[in-house]
Amino acid sequence: MVDPIPFLNAFAHAMSATTLYPEGHASRKRAIESVFEQLHELLDKASPLRFSFLGDEVILDDVPIRELRGWEWSAKLSGIGIQRLQFDTTATLDALEDMFEMILARVQLKTIDTSEARHTRPTGIKYGLVGVRGLDRAEAGSNITTATVAYNVSVEADAIRWMHEELTRGKTLPLVEAEGVVRTLAVAMHGDQQIMLPLLRLREFDEYTTTHSLNVCVLVMALAEWLGLGARDVRGFGIAGLMHDIGKVKVPTEILNKPGKLTVEERAVMNRHPVEGARIIISSEPDLDLSAVVAYEHHIMLNGGGYPSLHYERECHHGSKLVHVCDVYDALRTDRPYRDAWSKEEVLAYLRERGGVEFDGDMVNAFLQMMTEWEPAAAFEGAEPEGEASEGDEVREADEPASEAEPATEDS
Repeated sequence: MVDPIPFLNAFAHAMSATTLYPEGHASRKRAIESVFEQLHELLDKASPLRFSFLGDEVILDDVPIRELRGWEWSAKLSGIGIQRLQFDTTATLDALEDMFEMILARVQLKTIDTSEARHTRPTGIKYGLVGVRGLDRAEAGSNITTATVAYNVSVEADAIRWMHEELTRGKTLPLVEAEGVVRTLAVAMHGDQQIMLPLLRLREFDEYTTTHSLNVCVLVMALAEWLGLGARDVRGFGIAGLMHDIGKVKVPTEILNKPGKLTVEERAVMNRHPVEGARIIISSEPDLDLSAVVAYEHHIMLNGGGYPSLHYERECHHGSKLVHVCDVYDALRTDRPYRDAWSKEEVLAYLRERGGVEFDGDMVNAFLQMMTEWEPAAAFEGAEPEGEASEGDEVREADEPASEAEPATEDS
């Protein structure tokens, strides 16, 4: 059984010593040596060790360390861009000293002289944002690239798949992981002070739910930012976008990926996912009322069509209108078993035509303006999101068909 608490206590003591004493001081050296000893005791039992620091949460691999909730250094590390810290058995004492000096420099907003050999990337230690494999381009994957750092979002995709699996097994919603994914995508969107839309491509139909959730999250945060919302609201809408289809964990895969028209019974099962999603969210995390409302309303049309049916006519939440537009955009841009992906131009024309009927007109206009300014030419050509059957479904059997060119789709 791995007990990380003595190691993290030694880590905190070493950070204090690093702050108080100059490099080479005996107290500073002893504190770091203690961390090194504790580290290798843990590595003898499990390697590699992967810690995540998300706000006041400390996570070892995928397990939150409840005893350290609110640990001072969790927020500090996350705040300086170290959301993930990983060690393996090749970690040396010198590498550990370099790591502490790097952390101190970030905390104190100092610059490290990277021309010195000892300040090259530490052996056996990786650190960075959740979803960033190290800080070097050579180590990072090529799924998403910004002007400043390469991102590999396989960690985030794995987190979403794991979250869906946990819910399928009847577990509660792992909010910490969801918040971590949203923070990472928010960082990935901003490269070299210019907004990016790092949408993922669909490789297999079974990936649709995962990829679609990530893509809608990115689009929702981009649109919320375009509309001038503050950072906290942007992240809140991002979480709502990430979770909008969470109710589909209750829908059998054979229905989600069915290549033909759904039967009446299958359609009834599919149409229950907004209600199921809201129920899952509110029963797991009562504070996520916005996400629960969006999950419930994201298939309700402006003209009252869609599903679930409202007993009393009312206006949907602003966040639901925002997610609805982004949801349909990403779904139609994706190849599905029952239809081919639409081109970017076709999807934008569809949104424009249905503005004021299916979608909020002001939201559609803002989305069109955003895509015109922010999306690089041909950036989405051939780029299909990876996820389940989320949006295309809605257009497959929309309550009011949008246009003759509209293919049979199922449930956005």
